[in-house]
Amino acid sequence: MTTETDQCPRCEGTLDSEYYGPCRSCRDDLRASLGSEQSVIATTEFEPKMNVTPNAVATKD
Repeated sequence: MTTETDQCPRCEGTLDSEYYGPCRSCRDDLRASLGSEQSVIATTEFEPKMNVTPNAVATKD
């Protein structure tokens, strides 16, 4: 596993990490300011739209 010394793109401080990105303190700040708790979305039961009457082919003359 190789680590490189880069600059944090947000605060321009030095960081040692395997991947390029914000440092740990910047990530924590971003999670605190932009992150939010997941919310449950209420959904209704699916009801198909009836454009065609059932058995329309069978009743065709």
